[in-house]
Amino acid sequence: MSKLLGKRVLITAGAQGIGLAISRHLLRAGCDLFVHYHRSSEAAEALGQEAAALARRCAFSSGDLTRTEDCDRIVAEAVGCLGGLDILINNAGSLIARRGFTEADDAFWAQTISLNVGSTRKVTRAAVPHLVASARAAGGASIVNLASLAGRKGGHAGSIAYSTAKGAILTFTRALATELGPQGIRVNALAPGLILGTSFHNTHTSPESARATVAGIPLGRGGNADDVARAAVYLASEFDGFITGATLDINGGVYSC
Repeated sequence: MSKLLGKRVLITAGAQGIGLAISRHLLRAGCDLFVHYHRSSEAAEALGQEAAALARRCAFSSGDLTRTEDCDRIVAEAVGCLGGLDILINNAGSLIARRGFTEADDAFWAQTISLNVGSTRKVTRAAVPHLVASARAAGGASIVNLASLAGRKGGHAGSIAYSTAKGAILTFTRALATELGPQGIRVNALAPGLILGTSFHNTHTSPESARATVAGIPLGRGGNADDVARAAVYLASEFDGFITGATLDINGGVYSC
């Protein structure tokens, strides 16, 4: 029987790309989901139909996670719908645009940090009391933060703001693991490399850049959303385990530490 059977999960940006793959894998593992989305309403509704076919609960709501009130509302709706919260997947984030250091003005930096770091901080802050309650009742709870290989290496040209933000997520993960560990909450991160077939790379990575990156990957291929989703399910299932403050790199061997 899956360790995740009946676990209650909130996932942000869970109706497209990597988030959608994670949502699907969690449903197959037996979770009940509350899915946040920004604009992907049709995909969210389709995910709800997939959940019904698996006899799992799945509700969803839209929101702008750069707004504190939306973060608080999404968490409240998730808890109200699911009856509590065992697992939080912080997946929301974006490169927004490629801008070099001299081209990235204050407003762009603020926007990038708000979307990638602020959203994770605000959603987590609202979710922690419910995760603590779950940990006390069930022996543990889990948070999984989506970072990036860019946060490890600095990223490709034009991604300095995004790389900085994702580096902050890695530090946030380690610090939060230390703070929440005594309350039974484990906090880990995923750092995907080149994940093909997602809107992120379709928008921000040229075919030439992708080919050049793949040429340097020891496994000889780019990743896909399912590669990340399987890792997310693994870390999510560690709600009662001994792994916390860790980052799992998913990059085909192009970077390790």
